[in-house]
Amino acid sequence: MTCFEIIKCHGSGNDFIMVDTTLIAHPEAIDWSAFARMACNRTSGIGSDGVLLVVKDDRGVYGMDMLNPDGTHAKMCGNGIRCVARLAAERGYLNSGVLFSGGRDFLAERTQPITEGIETFSVEIPIGYWNRSFAFFAEGEEFVGKKIEALDDSLQFTALNLGNPHIVAAVEEIDMEHLERLGERVKTLTNTFTEGVNVSLYKRLSPRSIFVATYERGAGITLSCGTAMTASATAATLLGLVESGERIEVFNRGGKVACTTRIDGGHIITRLEGNATFEWWGGAEFDGETFSYSRTRETGEGELWQRFVESINR
Repeated sequence: MTCFEIIKCHGSGNDFIMVDTTLIAHPEAIDWSAFARMACNRTSGIGSDGVLLVVKDDRGVYGMDMLNPDGTHAKMCGNGIRCVARLAAERGYLNSGVLFSGGRDFLAERTQPITEGIETFSVEIPIGYWNRSFAFFAEGEEFVGKKIEALDDSLQFTALNLGNPHIVAAVEEIDMEHLERLGERVKTLTNTFTEGVNVSLYKRLSPRSIFVATYERGAGITLSCGTAMTASATAATLLGLVESGERIEVFNRGGKVACTTRIDGGHIITRLEGNATFEWWGGAEFDGETFSYSRTRETGEGELWQRFVESINR
């Protein structure tokens, strides 16, 4: 039985169980996929949208390995990496300002609070057009504001690679049942999306604000998805629906973040800013087959965030 510290945290309502594996002897011996499947279960476990493992590479740089509730690995998570950035900053791991995830480095830093008392971090995400999961267009091409007939003949999607694959579509109103159908349909289209895809619908609220809802690969519909909000803000910028280079407020069912997209020739970088909220600290015991946990310290930050969400929804 291995014992280790856990932190229940969230970014914009997208909740995680975070483990600093650098403090564990022989973390490589632990079946983290099995841990994620048990711990993320909202009936028999703690309940979360994923597990964030804080890790360190051969360079001595710290980073994130994220697991979905089904035990699969995600190469990037915009909400999750902000939580990792906060822990890294507090433990002195973020001296270089760089965190890695999925084989890529990301600049991260503490930034101006999204509202008073809310710990807020930013991450700069380089964005490309093609991902190997996109079988519906060729590498080197762009897919911006086009139909994917096999998936839906009424929506115009933009496909973007943020380390993980996203397709996003602008709509007049967001229909959550339609989004659910799209997410489930993707699972059957293995010739179109060879490794699955994250699907988002977004609504333009103003030249500097949008609302996003997402069906996440490996997790289903969540309150928010950081890379999906980033992808949606980027797509809206590419299509001229919001102002390029301006700070865009991105609302979601879990709260809001801010995104700023910079386009320089063929290079796209979007800065994602949002909360990194630690709800409680605890301990876990896991032997590969059985799992137990306890809460040791409540932070009160979850209540503070909920009051903020209620204030923006009024």
